[in-house]
Amino acid sequence: MTEIKLTSAFVDLLRLKNLLNQNLILLADDGGGKYSLHGGACSIGESFTIVSLPQPDPTYPIKLANQQKIAFWTSDYDLTFCEPGLTLDYRNGSIQMKDRSRFIDGGVQIADGQQVLAAFKQGDKKPATDC
Repeated sequence: MTEIKLTSAFVDLLRLKNLLNQNLILLADDGGGKYSLHGGACSIGESFTIVSLPQPDPTYPIKLANQQKIAFWTSDYDLTFCEPGLTLDYRNGSIQMKDRSRFIDGGVQIADGQQVLAAFKQGDKKPATDC
């Protein structure tokens, strides 16, 4: 099983946001996933988001084991950007992600998965304009 280290500061943040009992998905936020908030070729493997859901999403079947037994999930695709030693920390007001070989993302976001899907379903209601 793939492991992730969650620092006490990061777990405190999850507690503060009432997310300890949610299913959390760690995903590469590159525009390709169903919860992706950002995107573009420049962000592939560089930008990550944690999505909270009340139940697991079968699209993200890989459980990330952690000492706190928090339900963390991801996919094979998202793991391609991570080496062993994956760690999430909270410092200086930001969620930071690293592995044993590099600092990956200093601005990991947390998003409510149900709200993300609802917003995508609603779409952009702005009137079309010319460039």
